[in-house]
Amino acid sequence: MLIDFLLKEFEEKKNNDAIVWKNQTFTYSWLLERYKYWVDKIESQKINKGSIAIVEADFSPNSVSLLLALIGHGCVFVPITKSVASKKDEFIEIAQGEVLFVIDENDNVFISNLPYKSSHEMYKKLRQAEHPGLVLFSSGSTGKSKASLHDITGILEKFKVKRHALKTITFLLYDHIGGFNTLLYVLSNAGLIVTVNDRSPDGVLKAVQEHKVELLPTSPTFINLILLSEAYERYDISSLKTVTYGTEPMPENTLKRFNHLFKHIKLLQTYGLSEVGILRSKSKSSDSLWVKVGGEGFETRVIDGMLEIKARSAMIGYLNAPSPFTDDGWFKTGDAVEVDGEFIKILGRKSEIINVGGEKVYPQEIENIILEIDNVAEVTVYSEKNPITGNIVCANVCLISKEEKKEFIKRVKTYCLERLQKYKVPIKVSISYEGQYSDRFKKKRNELQK
Repeated sequence: MLIDFLLKEFEEKKNNDAIVWKNQTFTYSWLLERYKYWVDKIESQKINKGSIAIVEADFSPNSVSLLLALIGHGCVFVPITKSVASKKDEFIEIAQGEVLFVIDENDNVFISNLPYKSSHEMYKKLRQAEHPGLVLFSSGSTGKSKASLHDITGILEKFKVKRHALKTITFLLYDHIGGFNTLLYVLSNAGLIVTVNDRSPDGVLKAVQEHKVELLPTSPTFINLILLSEAYERYDISSLKTVTYGTEPMPENTLKRFNHLFKHIKLLQTYGLSEVGILRSKSKSSDSLWVKVGGEGFETRVIDGMLEIKARSAMIGYLNAPSPFTDDGWFKTGDAVEVDGEFIKILGRKSEIINVGGEKVYPQEIENIILEIDNVAEVTVYSEKNPITGNIVCANVCLISKEEKKEFIKRVKTYCLERLQKYKVPIKVSISYEGQYSDRFKKKRNELQK
């Protein structure tokens, strides 16, 4: 069976702790037994192989064991979380969900049948191969969310190679490719999954202290929040060996500040997309934005400054959009990059590049400069249409403490003029005191775009 290598690992390490959830600890022996319970339950509910199973949950003992049972049974697994509550019905319809598992905050599971009958051609191909599937939705910040369908067989391959058993926080969400990747990494090496209900800097670092966590996969936005909150001064995080970050470009200022404060923590930039999976990566150093990506099963190339990937773990396709692959099987990531030998530096999304009178402006470059200014917590650079230059550069700045607006805007423009070409200096600067990130701790740039 497809997950036999995982079950064998669980059996061999059955006395090891597998999951910490709400300060309760569950062993690999418990996880094995719960997996068997769900296998029996799926059969008793007459859920057919190849059925489209929607699982509304966060990381918990039942969500982990149920996920494994659904994969083992050959179902198409469709995770959704509270972060997409407003789109739940839309996602279920797009995925043609046939059975719904809702796992509440107490880890109780409620099962119901859904009115849809899956008939998508890509589902038919999966069933013919008798392979389980995975559907992941994009954030849909620039339009309708896209549903990428994967054959889980390809994703599981890389986890058959043994790595380190680490105590790891499942920070990235249950319905995120990074969260799915983290879970499989930990399980395949019989590490410890530390779940968190409170994804605030205090909540996460408290969990690091209590469970001696070694690995924290997170986002640049959350790393910045840790620095701003100074939560690291309230907890012992000496056990933390590695912090991985991805999902969005990392501000250089944030990277250097974190690296300066925590010399004992290795910072590793990761790269992955819902459409192709998570690539193995190697940063030049903990304070460098240059990263080498790829690994077994992945090929990369740069065409006209844009990164393209060919992957064995690539999705079959979108359920609700045309294929994004080239004729020879390469996925156009939409990420602009610089190249230095084997290493690349991610400059930002092509869709976010601001064209000012024919000149390209990368928001990340300007954000890095503004973050150096005193009293700045966060900044989001975006564009607005302009009849003369086509677009103008705008900046929404979140301040740490209140400041007179005119004086602050003058400080920003003066500082930027000294360090940037004139066309890159923000024409409009607005001030806010609220966080500029989503429930996924990712910058909400597109909500400001006009």
